[in-house]
Amino acid sequence: MGWEAWLTLGVVVVLTIGLIRNWAGADTLMVGGLTILILAAELFPGAKLPNAAQAVAGMGNPGLITVGVLYVVVVGLTATGAMALITQPLLGRPKTVMGAQTRMMGPVMVLSAFLNNTPVVAMFMPVIDDICKKTQISPSKLFIPLAYSATFGGVCTLIGTSTNLVVHGLLIDATGQGLSMFDITWVGIPCAIAGFVYILVASPWLLPDRKPAISLSDDPRQYSVEMIVQPGGPLVNRTIEDAGLRQLPGLYLMEIDRDGQIMPAVGSTERLQGDDRLIFVGVVESVVDLQKVRGLAPATNQTFKLDAPRLERRLVEAVVSDRCPLVGKSIREGQFRKVYNAAVIAVARSGRRVTSKVGDIVLQTGDTLLLEAHQEFAKQQRNSRDFFLVSGIENSAPPRHHLAWVALAILVFMVVVVAGEWLDMLPAAMLAAGLMLITRCCTGAEARNSVDWSVLVVIAASLGIGKAIEDSQLASTIAEEMIGFVSGMGFAGPMRAWLVLFAVYVVTTVFTEAITNNAAAVLVFPVALAAAENLGVSYMPFLIAIMVAASAGFSTPIGYQTNLMVYGPGGYRFSDYVRFGVPLNLTFMAVTVGVTPFVWPF
Repeated sequence: MGWEAWLTLGVVVVLTIGLIRNWAGADTLMVGGLTILILAAELFPGAKLPNAAQAVAGMGNPGLITVGVLYVVVVGLTATGAMALITQPLLGRPKTVMGAQTRMMGPVMVLSAFLNNTPVVAMFMPVIDDICKKTQISPSKLFIPLAYSATFGGVCTLIGTSTNLVVHGLLIDATGQGLSMFDITWVGIPCAIAGFVYILVASPWLLPDRKPAISLSDDPRQYSVEMIVQPGGPLVNRTIEDAGLRQLPGLYLMEIDRDGQIMPAVGSTERLQGDDRLIFVGVVESVVDLQKVRGLAPATNQTFKLDAPRLERRLVEAVVSDRCPLVGKSIREGQFRKVYNAAVIAVARSGRRVTSKVGDIVLQTGDTLLLEAHQEFAKQQRNSRDFFLVSGIENSAPPRHHLAWVALAILVFMVVVVAGEWLDMLPAAMLAAGLMLITRCCTGAEARNSVDWSVLVVIAASLGIGKAIEDSQLASTIAEEMIGFVSGMGFAGPMRAWLVLFAVYVVTTVFTEAITNNAAAVLVFPVALAAAENLGVSYMPFLIAIMVAASAGFSTPIGYQTNLMVYGPGGYRFSDYVRFGVPLNLTFMAVTVGVTPFVWPF
């Protein structure tokens, strides 16, 4: 190997150690490693390393842009409440980690068998986050299983992942013959079943159980909030349990006011009726979740009299100052709505809830008000002497429930045009994102804020480092040496072919974890084809091994882009992927190397 290959290998080793030991964020480390390789290429013209333009070309990679665009599609689905319509019947309300994993992985695997893994994971991420909040299950127990189960489904059909299609195209170029839709299924389904069982069995011991540093119950501000069940809405005649009003963390349904009759300590089996007034007690984050429940609306009449349309309103917290002209007056008497064009939803005083009806509460200095107001209210009142502090609450925009079916139609349209091969994934996703904006399923600000730029930076940097591994001939040298070494070990017949198949799988897996899945497949394909020809055996077992190994990147967060997508939301560290992913890689390898020769004999 030349010095370029040794330098690249050193950068990869240092990066791996840094990620395992959490020296810095993944984006910082990856960009740092890429910077070293770019500087080497610039200082030594003619070196077998990508120049600056080639190294950052990953920023324009269709896969990376697709991930970014899909964030916009997903925010359209979540902002309209459309995802709940799809997933609630499938996922229900699991009570255990195993139950949640089982309910989640089945649908994800089926969808991923016929759709690109990336949109499937993107669609389910907000749903899993919501389940974790409601069930108090640690996100770290569900997000890696989400990403991995998408991979399980992807290896079951030819169109399940882009890697399978890449190998299919390479085979057509090399031999003139391609693969059928379900050729890989004979190996993919046993791998998927083995992976499914592994996650259920191993996750209690190998997946971390990380809880947020601050629990919702730690919040000292307790509000009493009144909501009304909309007549004719989806909650009418449903029990409190079925409506999901028992699972909101940090929130307690204290009583129901039905036609003036107070029903305290309501049981889970009580059925809701139209115009029921539900009195909840809880913290502000849970109140935000409550505002998004389909079929509930704020019970105070003041919210319907605001000048701004409800879709332009947000929740705001404001602390009353001693200079506020309404101090000493009730909210109704002081005409708070007319003065500030904001409706008081609830009041907290000295960290305790105020139990009076909102309109009858007499304001005091230091009261914390939970307001529904125009989205510009916080900016307008931030320097007002009437309030000590004004703070907007994130993600408090009311869901656009009336556009839920529009968002679903856009999603189905995107899926159909990709599955029917009328459009590639990137243009289809861009069209879907544009439709989400045009139909107002999401706003421009929501679209911009939805993109996780750190994930995109890591993907782009890893593509640049992968290019260096390829250009420096580090990858081809490793592949040829490993497979050549196994071929020359002196074994004969099927045993020799089996060992070469094992070597092909191992090399492809290593490249997948270090570079990208598609690059790994492209690099190993010609070496594997030549090995099969030298052995005088069928190339099919080797191609299937490449397809599975190139998708099964479980041991690092950079092994597959969906692994990176769940890295932050799951609160993971690099070592979590190594600990949980290596046994899963070995499981897939054992199944693939063991089953493939029986389906396609050497």
